[in-house]
Amino acid sequence: MEKRNWGVIGTGAIAHEMAAALRRVNGEIYAVCGTSPEKARRFAEECGVKKAHGSAEELIADPEVGIVYIAVPHSCHYEYLLKALQAGKHVLCEKAVTVNSRQLEECVAVAEKSGLVICDGTTLLHMPLYKKLRRLVDDGAIGAVRMIQVNFGSCKEYDETNRFFAKDLAGGALLDIGVYAASFARFFMESSPDLVLTTAEFAATGVDETSGILLKNSAGQMAVIALTLRAKQPKRGVIAGEKGFIEICEYPRAQRATITYTESGRTEVIEEGESSRALDYEVLDMQEYGDVSKTSNYYTMEQLKKLKKRREFKLSLHGWMEFRIAAVDLSNGEITVNRAGKALAKDLRRLTDRIISANQKGEEKTQ
Repeated sequence: MEKRNWGVIGTGAIAHEMAAALRRVNGEIYAVCGTSPEKARRFAEECGVKKAHGSAEELIADPEVGIVYIAVPHSCHYEYLLKALQAGKHVLCEKAVTVNSRQLEECVAVAEKSGLVICDGTTLLHMPLYKKLRRLVDDGAIGAVRMIQVNFGSCKEYDETNRFFAKDLAGGALLDIGVYAASFARFFMESSPDLVLTTAEFAATGVDETSGILLKNSAGQMAVIALTLRAKQPKRGVIAGEKGFIEICEYPRAQRATITYTESGRTEVIEEGESSRALDYEVLDMQEYGDVSKTSNYYTMEQLKKLKKRREFKLSLHGWMEFRIAAVDLSNGEITVNRAGKALAKDLRRLTDRIISANQKGEEKTQ
């Protein structure tokens, strides 16, 4: 694996957590910047970072930085994401990667043109457990998936200036905790939902503090999502199929799932990975993506199904629901890595836009 220097934009709690992961995986961190040079220097001293930059622009312009990690409020993601890509850097960006699909599509176009990687920091997309569960579901372990239920509730003290409730910081339940829930639901659905029904309770600032969302796709699969920033509820996801169901608690960083087979009542516990290493897996995935980005070919999922000689697939996730599949050609042992499902990379972001739009229309009707 080629060594790449990481530059961290942001000095908050999640940036500290990522710094610890980078030290565990790579043993070092190259650069950091914050909202002030003083914060950057303090972070560098605390986390053992080699170089403290005075601004994000200075860090992005540093020729020694190969991967930029963005850990700032949602409303700033697009600006730094686009600047980093234009400077030729791979980017790992905290969720929500952008605040709307237009921003993401613009960034993806720049990344594709330059052979760069955009990776979303939604932890569940990188957890080993989900890669294993996806294989089990695809192999028919629980039969055809019919229903998905997923909850996330976090009780936050109301503060109009806090990023959870501030509209100018892209706050609200959907763009914060809802990213996990929507990613979970879409991950196990065969195709994009073509029906979105939603209702929300809005805070005085205009952001959604509680949401109920119903999704349905052309295959008849449905997902029910419950989100709130004003009450604690279990982080619990259930995937229900015709022959059984999978239950995952603490699903954003899950290491354990239980499968119940409905005909026999038998249960099976699946364990993979470690919750405490969630950000380590993001770092490892991101570095793997960067290693292969310049030699990757692009296929749709339909095209991949036609590759008869391909027999072994390693599944990981890149971007918002974008698959990267390493395929081994058994006839000659050659390994190639392909990015697939390009439409899916943008699909969840568009879905979020539709939910926001539906909520706003509902709000207008009640006024």
